Amino acid sequence: MNAGELVDRSFVAASTAVDREWAWGGSRGAEIRVCVIDSGVTPDHPEIGPLEGSYAVERVGQDAADDGGPSYRIVPDDEGDAAGHGTACAAIIRRIAPDVSLTSVRILGPRLAGDGNALLAALRWAVAERFHVVNLSLSSRKGDFKASLHDIADEAYFNRVAIVASAHNSPVRSYPWIFPSVISVGSHEIADAERIEVSPQPPVEFFAAGVGIEVPWVGGGRSFLSGNSFATPHVTGFVARILGKHPHLPVSEVKHVLASLSDNFTDASDPPRAPTPVTASAVPDPPDEPARSDASDASDVSDVPVSSAPSVLSAPSIPSAEGAGHDESGA
Repeated sequence: MNAGELVDRSFVAASTAVDREWAWGGSRGAEIRVCVIDSGVTPDHPEIGPLEGSYAVERVGQDAADDGGPSYRIVPDDEGDAAGHGTACAAIIRRIAPDVSLTSVRILGPRLAGDGNALLAALRWAVAERFHVVNLSLSSRKGDFKASLHDIADEAYFNRVAIVASAHNSPVRSYPWIFPSVISVGSHEIADAERIEVSPQPPVEFFAAGVGIEVPWVGGGRSFLSGNSFATPHVTGFVARILGKHPHLPVSEVKHVLASLSDNFTDASDPPRAPTPVTASAVPDPPDEPARSDASDASDVSDVPVSSAPSVLSAPSIPSAEGAGHDESGA
């Protein structure tokens, strides 16, 4: 596009009075394709339904440049989710935007750790496939991947692929949530699945429900988990709703809409919206099997470049450039 060309008004929200009715009234995310890059998703889970696709990143040897580096490919996956984390995230997305089309790409193992090169491969594939939204409830602490992740995030941004990424819960530097081209998410403590808050002090841009969230877990059980990992799919669902109603909006305008809908603005003339409590699922715990109270330890270790954003019970503070600071525990 060149300077001086006319732009259809449907491509922008800046000139519109944005409220929830305008943003997503009537939208359940239909025709929006969401890619969940995580530990996999349990196929045909009753709270998720059928997936559009289920894939894994497979290492196949040296890359084409023959520089000794690993090469990866995306392959069909029938292993599902051995960790539970990806299934939990997918279930939250489905609650917020029931009609989205979900695709799983597994890069994390049972201990919620994986290879940074696999993350790069998964993101490149998701951007090339032009998913509307990518849920990334994980990050890499390895500086070696920063430049490549930044380039992929920018490519996604310019191609209207919204990457919704968890801020790390520990006081460390990690990527890609910190990049301006992604939609970065932390968690608030309020039991309201519809509440979104805008951050007055980035790099975290938005906060969503992320404390004591009831989710399905492996083996048919239930868990009450906390952390930025579980706030992120709430925002992914919001983005899917927005795009379901306004498919032409670029990522920059989606951020504008999310900010316009935020519940933490102070305005005496506009009373705050009453909270909508997070309701418990009708699916009971299996007999003689207590619900899990925490996730597996998802902290990074020195030789593992990718880790799921760990769970956190305390209220999130706005992170510095070094990362969001929290210890983690179950709810």
